[in-house]
Amino acid sequence: MTTGFFGDITSIPFEGPSSTNPLAFKHYDPNEMVAGKRMEDHLRFAICYWHSFCWPGDDPFGGQTFDRPWFPDRMSDPMAAAKLKADVAFEMFSALGAPYFCFHDADVRPEGANFAENTKNLNEIVDYFEGKMADTGIKLLWGTANLFSNRRYMSGAGSNPDPDVFAFAAATVKTCLDATMRLGGENYVLWGGREGYETLLNTNMGSEMDQLGRFFNLVVEYKHKIGFKGTILIEPKPQEPTKHQYDYDVATVYGFLKRYGLEDEVRVNIEQGHAILAGHSFEHELATANALGIFGSIDMNRNDYQSGWDTDQFPNNVPEMAIAYYHIMQAGGFTTGGTNFDSKLRRQSISPDDLLIGHIGGMDCCARGVKAALAMVEDKALSSIVDERYSGWKKPEADKMLTGGFSLGEIAEWVEKADINPQPKSGRQELLENIVNRYV
Repeated sequence: MTTGFFGDITSIPFEGPSSTNPLAFKHYDPNEMVAGKRMEDHLRFAICYWHSFCWPGDDPFGGQTFDRPWFPDRMSDPMAAAKLKADVAFEMFSALGAPYFCFHDADVRPEGANFAENTKNLNEIVDYFEGKMADTGIKLLWGTANLFSNRRYMSGAGSNPDPDVFAFAAATVKTCLDATMRLGGENYVLWGGREGYETLLNTNMGSEMDQLGRFFNLVVEYKHKIGFKGTILIEPKPQEPTKHQYDYDVATVYGFLKRYGLEDEVRVNIEQGHAILAGHSFEHELATANALGIFGSIDMNRNDYQSGWDTDQFPNNVPEMAIAYYHIMQAGGFTTGGTNFDSKLRRQSISPDDLLIGHIGGMDCCARGVKAALAMVEDKALSSIVDERYSGWKKPEADKMLTGGFSLGEIAEWVEKADINPQPKSGRQELLENIVNRYV
């Protein structure tokens, strides 16, 4: 018995590139073998709960545009509404053939009068999820806590000047990590949201950073206490909604992890839209995480480059995605992480099947991107040129400069004695860009 929210649509078929059916995959075939692995296992798709089933379609200048039968204006019993929402969610996950989903606690359970009621409501929904997951085989990529929407978090959660808010937030994370472990989640995300400041006039930055450092250490300590085998992830988040966020980008997060002794315990979940807001490209953040050894997972979406806001649109730029997946696949691909669609419909896309169509298009584009990426890795299409560019560092003298075999004075003597007079060499950027375009 289905809810009927998507009409009679129960499964999205793969029809190939020639298909014009908007409710069919053209490029994503989960069982296609690419570089020795099923496409589903390369991409590890997850559907996010919040944008897909919770967002009402509002914006700063207008209210709700979506009509969902589980919304408060349609249903007076919050727990019944939460269960209907779960029914529809798992129908969509199943129709798309997505192997995973992701959620915040506030996405799935009604807000209670206090912490105890929040916990009771969450546990009731976790019970419900267990049945849904057993019936469908769909798994949890990661869970997280919403520590930003409620007004208690207007000045942050772990970084809040009020220790009572810190305690409430920490207790909430404890219950969400418990729920994630119960559901077999493969990761847990520490998503700050409001861990930052609006003005330094009322902010003790040193205190707030020390609070966050302790907050995250508490989570790691509890992970080990309960035997959670998943990965703890932090999602870098710049300048939104606060003026400055402490987890601004991958490099900032790494510095934070090093300062508080967490660099071996925590990885990053990188979102394309957040990379853009930080003034970077998605591939920059991925390459940085790989270079620092902290890559974990991704939130796949795109931003409007003409907007200074996190627009969370469905991804559709295949060359950009190919380069992003190139950095992921070159480093060995996902382990516990995956591709979570942190994407939402435009507020004018009000038909239920728009939810399916948005994800179908994104999944097809990801499939095209990862095929191109894997082919470039296998052919060494980019890496051979990069390796050649850095090949001089394999010479004995170059190695001595890096490993301490040469002092500064000895380098100067070597340059003079060998009459070193280097000439510039082409970086070959246009050639490399053309190679990428050839693969996509």
